Amino acid sequence: MVSEFERTKDTVQELTESAAERVGNIATIITGAVVGIAREVGGGITDAIEMREAAQRAKDDDERA
Repeated sequence: MVSEFERTKDTVQELTESAAERVGNIATIITGAVVGIAREVGGGITDAIEMREAAQRAKDDDERA
């Protein structure tokens, strides 16, 4: 027969393992979201730089003509 102490220990152990797994899953979700956001922000900045450079080249071409 299992003592009450051992049942309590097993319950606490299961709860701890479950909580740790859930925290790990949440951390993975957050990490993926941060990576996705960083990529989108970086891509947007790259697009803005490319547009600014293209506008400058167009301006330079007009000044030469």
